Amino acid sequence: MSKSRNLLTGATLAATLVAGPALAEKLGLGRPALPEEIAAWDLDVSPDGTGLPVGSGDVWTGDELFAEHCAVCHGDFAEGVDNWPKLAGGFDTLDREDPVKTVGSYWPYLSTTWDYVNRSMPFGNAQSLEPDEVYAIVAYILYSNDLVDDDFVLSNETFLDVEMPNADGFILDDRAETELDRFSGEPCMTDCKDSVEITMRAAVLDVTPEEETPDAAVEEVATEEEAVLEPAAEETAAEAVVETVALDPEMVEAGEKVFKKCKACHQVGEDATNRTGPVLNGIVGAPAGAVEDFKYSKALMEAAENGLVWDEAAMSEFLTKPKAFMKGTKMSFAGLRKEEDVQAILAYLRSYQE
Repeated sequence: MSKSRNLLTGATLAATLVAGPALAEKLGLGRPALPEEIAAWDLDVSPDGTGLPVGSGDVWTGDELFAEHCAVCHGDFAEGVDNWPKLAGGFDTLDREDPVKTVGSYWPYLSTTWDYVNRSMPFGNAQSLEPDEVYAIVAYILYSNDLVDDDFVLSNETFLDVEMPNADGFILDDRAETELDRFSGEPCMTDCKDSVEITMRAAVLDVTPEEETPDAAVEEVATEEEAVLEPAAEETAAEAVVETVALDPEMVEAGEKVFKKCKACHQVGEDATNRTGPVLNGIVGAPAGAVEDFKYSKALMEAAENGLVWDEAAMSEFLTKPKAFMKGTKMSFAGLRKEEDVQAILAYLRSYQE
């Protein structure tokens, strides 16, 4: 009897502790939370902007902060690294069996992005960012999704100016009214389905390590690459000639801004050095794989052996969709979606011809 009484008392005490501050006062446990303690936990931001702190951040500041704090997991261009989440892209994929759900393609409210970055990022060092830094990083994520221009400044005042593409793609959760009866009865424990079917495999979910490419597949890839590179093979390195083109100063200036997407890996100019990617001085019209002391991917070296020259046509195609142009490239950049950005980059790179 005594033992039962003790168990009951322990259960009652536990329930009382969970019940709330009103009952806690009766037990004399704890103290009221201080205003600053409440403020430290009260971080949520609502879709209408309620909860946002005063602050602002521009796209290019966000670019630098993203490279420093976020790119190791999410890629330099928010394209994702390995199985870490993609934050950009995925447009027009939500009607597919395996949609790409990113900030741009799926998230209905910008407040979710701001709140998550502010509350939980960067990984391992959460809540270390100042409000202005959060605004800047979110601005860069929006820019990576082509939702804002490169001169956009996100702030508590411009927050509601951003329109999320999938804002109308959700409905209110009415399952409590429409489906409750399906789950409130006695659960089925045997013979609940006529048949059992496999609807998804781990390989499709991208959680299974890829096996080595079979020799036949390698040969097929090589054949495809040769077909893509065949036109370029007609022009050898010795025959590569860069036409003298009068550069448009405005295009060069625009290209310098776009090149900020590239500078995490590439450098140009007198003091440029190889980084994750090679120096790009004199790249337009040059043979592929020609930069000294840089370790190129196997795919690029094969392309170079087949005579690839970085003329404007090849550069344009590569900058638009690197992985489609050259399977196996180490270039992690997903590509420039706007033709004017491609042309601006080419103008900027031509200004650094040696």
